[in-house]
Amino acid sequence: MRPRLVAIVGATATGKTALAIELARRLDGEIVNADSRQIYRGMDIGTAKPAAAEQALARHWLIDVADPDADFTLATFLELARAALADIWRRGKLPIVTGGTGQYVWALLEAWRVPRVPPDRALRAELEGRAGRDGAAVLVKELRRVDPVSAERIDAQNVRRIIRAIEVTRATGRPFSEWQQKDTPEFDAAMIGLRLGRDALYARIDARVDAFIAAGLVDEVRRLNAAGYGCDLPAMRSIGYREVCAHLRGEMTLAAAAARIKTETHRLARMQHTWFRDADERITWLDASSPDLQDRALAVASSGSTTE
Repeated sequence: MRPRLVAIVGATATGKTALAIELARRLDGEIVNADSRQIYRGMDIGTAKPAAAEQALARHWLIDVADPDADFTLATFLELARAALADIWRRGKLPIVTGGTGQYVWALLEAWRVPRVPPDRALRAELEGRAGRDGAAVLVKELRRVDPVSAERIDAQNVRRIIRAIEVTRATGRPFSEWQQKDTPEFDAAMIGLRLGRDALYARIDARVDAFIAAGLVDEVRRLNAAGYGCDLPAMRSIGYREVCAHLRGEMTLAAAAARIKTETHRLARMQHTWFRDADERITWLDASSPDLQDRALAVASSGSTTE
């Protein structure tokens, strides 16, 4: 029999973590994190990382595996995630992949080929400087010249991904889009998608941001800064951290920072919908507010593959 896994996807604040833990408990599973920020040590509150008590309910992989100043690429994620899957299957347990980073999820489930190109710090600094002076459009134009396919696929505002595409293309002499080919997965996957209406989702997001502030997000950023992780690091430019950094620099009040975090998280949720589409027949979509969500998800997880 082919090995199998369950994947839980959807926008931020839809309850993926809680559902993953419940399914892990019921199905003798272990959770593989596919959130690109929960990998970082010390970034706990602002990433909605599962608390220690939650992690004690089911084994979690790929949480707290890198310091905030580490160069953690998609290739690194795939290497660690594939090793985790192999270990879980070897012991006869069920992997449950969950997270809102669409690139991570699909790269793993669709067996993308990803080059192991180390970051070129000088090139990144140069391109970031150009984007800072002239706007992201100048990098999109550069990418369109060397890799028009990637220029069409990548969000024009996602400067980091645009820079990475240019970086890989220059380093390998092949367009980034050519590297993003797919092999045939050697496993079956049942995919569960969680969704909420926009108003309900935004209300959840706003309440969670308020909870982050109350739980000490500002102090968390202070601790990270004191440990040597400055606000200029890519990890620290994540939503929540960059706004608190601006507050600590005196550029905005805490109330204004919280409002900005909410707005940016709403935008993130909209972007996540472009990765996980309602029309995607590989995903069984469930109402995240349904009182029988856990039972319905269990039925999907137990029924077999929804992807090939």
